[in-house]
Amino acid sequence: MVKVLVTDKIDEEGIRRLREVAEVDVAVGLKPPELIERVKDYEVLVVRSATKVTREVIEAGKKLRIIGRAGAGVDNIDVEAAKARGIKVLNTPEAPTEAVAELVMGLMLSWARRLPQADLSMKQGKWLKAELMGTELRGKTLGIIGTGKIGQRVGFLALAFGMKIVAQDCVRYPEFAARTGCEYTDLDTVLRQADYLTIHLPLTAETRHLIGKRELSLMKPTAVLINTSRGEIVDETALVEALTSGKIAGACLDVFSREPPVDSPLLKLPNVILTPHIGASTHEAQKEAAILISEKIKEAIA
Repeated sequence: MVKVLVTDKIDEEGIRRLREVAEVDVAVGLKPPELIERVKDYEVLVVRSATKVTREVIEAGKKLRIIGRAGAGVDNIDVEAAKARGIKVLNTPEAPTEAVAELVMGLMLSWARRLPQADLSMKQGKWLKAELMGTELRGKTLGIIGTGKIGQRVGFLALAFGMKIVAQDCVRYPEFAARTGCEYTDLDTVLRQADYLTIHLPLTAETRHLIGKRELSLMKPTAVLINTSRGEIVDETALVEALTSGKIAGACLDVFSREPPVDSPLLKLPNVILTPHIGASTHEAQKEAAILISEKIKEAIA
């Protein structure tokens, strides 16, 4: 029977389904040397984001045929090393769609209605009704960079709030544009028009620091940047400069170039809302990811 090693916590339903076709061992929290030693006995490795599947791990896994990630990106897996060995890499980009899209809307609403400040001031015994004047999402322009599953879902939710949508993507989706009124255009135009800019791209050599000093300089001084994809897509040094100089009004960040962002100057800025990479952290999304990756692995085994 095929042997499967699961090294990050995934929903039990995913484990149950894998056990229908394989012998499954769960070993969460292995240190790199422990993983390198352990992986040699398994044909399948299942991870989320904590486990780093490096070239060394892949080379040690002499029997490995499948690496599955219960989540969207695969930047914690050395895909090139896996490809060189003929190892199939599977992931579940569809699983966190609703969770991430809803977080984006939550961040926009939190910024527009100043919810973090309202909550904190109330708990400090203050009543700052007049000082916490907000704005509405209705009538604002949402710029979407990347209109895959998550980007499109954000667009549909934003449409319900009466927002105008502009987008940039190397692939254009006519049905999405027709249903939302989204205008596809170039990156610079999106940057200039957006009141809120949300990023939904994988981290690649091409997307690393896609949003840097030049791009931030094109945005409105009232604009807000939202990043729930990968931290390194935004040049954080340039972002801090833009936030402190008033080139843009603010940022809402769920991801960072270093996680956790220890000693990052972003932690001290008043015009940012920060969350600890919780985009896919809903019970529904995690269960969906576990089920999807187990079914994809079962199909690959078959």
